[in-house]
Formats: sequence, structure tokens, C-alpha cells
Amino acid sequence: MASTFAVKLTSETESDALDLSTHVFMKPEKNLKSPDDMPKWKASQAYSNIVGFILTLNEAVKNKKIGDEYPVSEMVEKMVGLLSTVEGWIAETPAIEQPQRFGNKAFRQIYTRLLNKGPTLLEEMLPSELEPAVLELCTYLVESIGNDTRIDYGTGHELAFVAFMCCATRVGVFKEEDYPALVLRVFDKYLNLVRKLQLTYRMEPAGSQGVWSLDDFQFLPFLWGSSQLFDHPTIRPQSFPEEEIYNTFYKDYLFLAAIKYINMVKTGPFAEHSNQLWGISGVPGWKKVNSGLIKMYKAEVLGKYPVVQHFLFGSLLTMVDAPAWSHFSSMSTISSQPMSGFSTPKGSIVSPAPLPPNLGMAPWALPQAVGKPAPPQVQTTHLQTDRASPSQSQPASNTSPENLSPDSSSRGCI
Repeated sequence: MASTFAVKLTSETESDALDLSTHVFMKPEKNLKSPDDMPKWKASQAYSNIVGFILTLNEAVKNKKIGDEYPVSEMVEKMVGLLSTVEGWIAETPAIEQPQRFGNKAFRQIYTRLLNKGPTLLEEMLPSELEPAVLELCTYLVESIGNDTRIDYGTGHELAFVAFMCCATRVGVFKEEDYPALVLRVFDKYLNLVRKLQLTYRMEPAGSQGVWSLDDFQFLPFLWGSSQLFDHPTIRPQSFPEEEIYNTFYKDYLFLAAIKYINMVKTGPFAEHSNQLWGISGVPGWKKVNSGLIKMYKAEVLGKYPVVQHFLFGSLLTMVDAPAWSHFSSMSTISSQPMSGFSTPKGSIVSPAPLPPNLGMAPWALPQAVGKPAPPQVQTTHLQTDRASPSQSQPASNTSPENLSPDSSSRGCI
């Protein structure tokens, strides 16, 4: 049984995926009105594309360090440069004096500047034939830096950046060979940007559960970061809380960079301020950590209405039902055989105008071949930990790494 999901794009799937000459882009908007809409969300084309994209990038960075050799395309370099430009605005926009300790209102200047200048930055980055996509791409990009009303940031904003990368890949900005660099260059740069925003403007964690959340702000650095460490010969899960380990290796591993950041902004014993991560340090191997975090992400981020209620749907990520064979809601690991030589079945999705009938699924959200059944569901091993927890009472919502269930009924969001 293969351990993770992988996909190989071919010229056939790329040409079938999206016809830019006829496609009509639209400004993404909210479509989840209440918790009753969650089943529609989990059955949607957007959900399947997002999950498939995350799993594909997870496979792409397995056992890869940030400093390793991998393709870095011109578009990747331009995207990193765009994020650097936004990061440079922070130095030009210092925090203002205000009575409130948190949520510095100067952040709104950064948000407004990106809202106004973002389209131009993307138009300068993209080839002319992709300029119509700026309407959708810029909306996700602006959403990804935080909320300008509450001046907070959380995993829903991180999800918006995943949607940005996913949509950019759907329209051809990024190619299959860019997958490792999307995580290790683009996403890493994005993390540097949002962490600087969090520190400079004292941004509130959006809906954090405090000690019982995985992290106040992020999730994917741990998921993709654990894939980087998948078969590491010396760094084990039990060693990542050690200062010598994360200080030595943080430049090469997203997971360890996140641990270093947490220890920089929080004080006290790690087991007390980051109890969930402390529990993960008792898991015997990175394979179980990775599969458990995939399950936890779907339960605690994609599966929680308070997180996804603000998700935006456009022409590339839609609320249209996904084909049953492409739905990943109960799967965290599926076949890693290359998915080449197939295309989206014509008419498999009834899309509302102006979507073309073959828009449907991105290549990473398709089955192994047209007409073949979906891969069997795989039961993910729960993270088993022997790490002792501090003497604190576990809240009623038992979604700790020791009990990661996609049907968890915990309230709140990460």
C-alpha cells in the first residue's frame, strides 16, 4: 500500500484542465452561510481540489530540505519577489500609538495597499494571456494576510494562500516541476511575511483555542514540514522541542522554523504553552506524525465552520459538487501511482454559467484514470504518543494528536 498521494501532470491533462480562451473569471465571494452548509462544502469541487493540492505538495517536499536542489522557475522567483515587496511595506508602515495592546490599526494600511496595488503587482508578474485571472488570484492573495476589521490572522487566512497557489497552478502560472518550490520557496516566504505582520501589528490569533490548538496562527508548516522530515536519519519527533535541534536546522525545515518562532514569541515550558505539539513529540516516527496531521487538518481546519465560513468561491474553486471518485473527505493517504494520461470527463460536472463544462477538477483531484473507480479508503493510523502531558485538564473537545478523528465534534477553530 502506497503511503502518500502523488500526481503526474501530462500535456493531455494540462490542456484539458482549463481553456483560458473561453473561461470567464469572477470575483470570489463567500458561499457558506451557516454550519448547515458544511456537507455541501465537503462535497464540493473546491474542497477536493484544495485537499488534493495539499496532499500533492506534501508528497513533493518529502525528504527535501529548503536548501536542496530543485527547480526554481521564473514564476516562482517573481512570486517570491512580490511577497518581498509586500514585506518591504511593513518597514514603511510602523505601528501607531494606540490604547489597545493588540491589533495595531496600522495593519489596515498594509491591507489597503495590497488591495489597491495587488492587481498591478500580479499583472506585472503574469504573462499577458493570464491577466484576466488577476481578478480571482488577487482576492485570495489579499485575504491571505489577515482580516483588516478584526486585525487578526489564523488558519483560514493560511488556507486563502493555499487557494491562491492552487488557482495559480490551475491557470498555468506554476507547473508540476514547481511543486517543491511552491512550499520551500513561495510558502516559506509567505510565512516570513505573515510572521512579520503578526509581530509588528500585534495581530490577534483568529479563533485560537490557546494551549489546546496546534499553533495560534499556522498549521501547514507542521504538515508539510513533517513530510520534509519523513525519513530523516537523526532528527526524530521527540527531539524537535530541543533548542539545539531547532536552532541548528530551522533554515532547512519548516517544522523546526515554526517551533523556533513559537519559542521566540512565547515564554514558559514548551509542554505548557504548546501542549498539542508536545504530544506530537511523543510519536515514534514522522510518517505517523504526517498522516495524523493530514487527518487533523481536515478535522480542525477544513472541517470547522468557524474557520471555513470566510472561504471565497470563484470560477476556479466552486461549490459545485465534485465527482464521487475525486472526493477526499475521508481519505488522508491514497495510491501514489502516477495519474497520467487522463482528463476530466466531459459533462461530469454540471457547472453554472459561465463555467465551461470541463473545468471541474484539477489534475491532482482526479482518479487514476477516467472510468476507473476511486482508490479504496485508507484508515489512517492515529498518532500514538507516550509523551507525558503537563498536569492540565483536557477540554471536552478531544482533538489532540492522540485522537485525531475527522468526525471530531470539538468547537472553535485553530
